[in-house]
Amino acid sequence: MLASLSIRNIVLIDKLDIDFNEGLCVLTGETGAGKSILLDSLGLAIGARADTGLVRTYDDGERKSSITAIFDLPSEHQAFSLLAEVGIDVPEAGEPLILRRTLSANGPSRAYVNDQTVSAGILRAIGETLIEIEGQFASHGLLNPANHRDALDAFGKLGDLVETTREAWETWRAANRALAGAREEIDRIAAEGDYLRHVVAELEDMAPEAGEEETLSESRAVMMNAEKIADALNGALEVITGSKGLQSSLSKTMRPLERANEQAAGSLKPALEAMERTANEAAAAADLLLEALRSTDLDPAQLERLDERLFALRALARKHNTDVASLSKLRDEFAAKLERLDNADRNLTRLEEKAKAANDHFQTTANMLFEKRKKVASKLDNAINAELPNLRLEKALFATSVTKLSESEWSSHGIDRINFEVTTNPGQAAGPINKVASGGELARLLLALKVALSTSNRVSTLVFDEVDAGVGGATAASVAERLSRLSDGAQVLVVTHSPQVAARGARHFRVMKSVTRETNAENTITSVTQLSSEERREEIARMLAGATVTEEARAAADSLIAETAG
Repeated sequence: MLASLSIRNIVLIDKLDIDFNEGLCVLTGETGAGKSILLDSLGLAIGARADTGLVRTYDDGERKSSITAIFDLPSEHQAFSLLAEVGIDVPEAGEPLILRRTLSANGPSRAYVNDQTVSAGILRAIGETLIEIEGQFASHGLLNPANHRDALDAFGKLGDLVETTREAWETWRAANRALAGAREEIDRIAAEGDYLRHVVAELEDMAPEAGEEETLSESRAVMMNAEKIADALNGALEVITGSKGLQSSLSKTMRPLERANEQAAGSLKPALEAMERTANEAAAAADLLLEALRSTDLDPAQLERLDERLFALRALARKHNTDVASLSKLRDEFAAKLERLDNADRNLTRLEEKAKAANDHFQTTANMLFEKRKKVASKLDNAINAELPNLRLEKALFATSVTKLSESEWSSHGIDRINFEVTTNPGQAAGPINKVASGGELARLLLALKVALSTSNRVSTLVFDEVDAGVGGATAASVAERLSRLSDGAQVLVVTHSPQVAARGARHFRVMKSVTRETNAENTITSVTQLSSEERREEIARMLAGATVTEEARAAADSLIAETAG
C-alpha cells in the first residue's frame, strides 16, 4: 500500500507530508483547494509525464520540486520481480519501496527507485504495478484499452492459458525466423552455386596441406643454396678425412702411444681410450657429412617443380584474399556451403514442417484462449451490468468486445482484441467507455468495473477522482458502499465531494487553501490535515450544509457516521 506521500514545491504546495493507512482514505475540500494537485503529484511519483508547469516559483528564484512516495509491500509483490529484471536492488524484507521524482522549470526531470537513478519509463512500469488512478480525468488504468485484456484475463483466472499462448507464439516466431534464415541462406548460396563448385574443384585439385608453404619454402631455400652448402660440407670432410685430416692424424699419433703405453705399464690407457672415442666421433661426423652432401645434389627439374607448386599456392591464396595456410579451411567452408545447397530441399522441408507444427499449436492454444475469453467476457458483463442500476446508470449497458484479428495482427497475447464498451442510452451504438460516457458516468462505470474485478486487482492501491460527481442521495450512498467494499481487499484513496463517501472513510484528510502575507506579498498555500473524530464530523456537516454549518447538519453528519459504523 501507499504508506506516505511527500511533496515539495509543487504549484500551491510548499511542503507537505501525508501518512496513509489501509482501507478507505478520503480527501475532501472545497473546489480549487488543491485536491487535483495531490493526484498530479502522485502521478509524477509513479512515472507520469513531467510537466514543468507544476514547478512552484518563488520571488527569490526557482527551487527544485520533488515528490516521494513510500510503499509498504508484501515480499511476493510483482514490483520486486520487475526491480530484479531491470537490475535494481530489491529492498530487504520489511524495508519500504521508495519512488522519487525531481523536476525543475528549466531542466530535465529525474527519477529514482530506492535512491537508484532510473528512467521515467522504468519508474512508470514499476508504478503501474503499485497504483491505478481511476476517474473522469484519468488517462490510464481501465481507460487505457491496452489494460482491458489483462483485466479480463485476471477476472477469468486465465493466467496459465495466457502464458501457454505466449510460449506457443514465441516458439512459432522462432521457427519462422529459422525458416526465413535458411531460405535466405539457400538463395544466397544458390546464386553463387556455379562459382562455389568451380572454387571447390580448384581447391581440391590443388589439395593444399597444412604447413605446406613452410616446408616448400625451406626446401627451396636449401636447393637454391646447394652449391654453397656442398662447398661447406666438402671443406668439413677434408678436415676430417683428408690426407692431413683429423682421422689420419689421430691414426698416426695413436700407434707410437700404444707402444709407449706398454713401456709405461698401461698408464696411458685413459688417454688412448679418449683418442679412440674421438676417432669414432670423427668417423660418425664424416658419415653424416657424406649423407648431407648426397642430399644436396642439385636437381634443376625438382627445383622448378617446387617453385611451380609454391607460386601456385600463393597465387591461389591471393585470389581468395587469404593466406596459404587458410586455403584448406576455405576449401572446407565452401564444400560445406555446397553440401547445404545440395541438402536444401530436405532441410527446408524439415524447417517448414516445424514452423507449420508451431503455427498449428499456437492457433490451437490461441483459439482456446479466444473461446475462454468470450465466456469470461459474458460473466464480466453480467457482473458489471448488475452494478449499474445502483449507480444511477440503469440505462447503461456494458459489453466486453472480444474480436478475432487477422493473422497479421496476431501477437503473443493471442488472436483477439479486447475492448470495454458501453452504451449509456437505449438505441445508442456502443463505443469505448472513455468516448461514450460523460464525466460523472465514466467515473461510476470505472467504479462498477473495479468492483466486478475486485478479486483480481493487479495493484495494492486504487485511487478514485470524484467518482461521486453529479450524484447524491441513494446513489451516493451506493457509491460509498462500493468504495468501502473495494477497500476490504485493497487500499482505496478517493477524492470526494460526497458526505456519504466521506462518512465511510477509515482515515479522513481535508485539503485547504490559505493565503498568507509575506514581505508585503500574498502567498497561497495548499495544506492537508488528517482530521480527528470531531473535525471529521464538522467537515461532513460542512459538506452537507455548505458555507454555514448548522446543528441540523451536524446531526445529519452524526447519523451518516453512525450508519456507516453499523
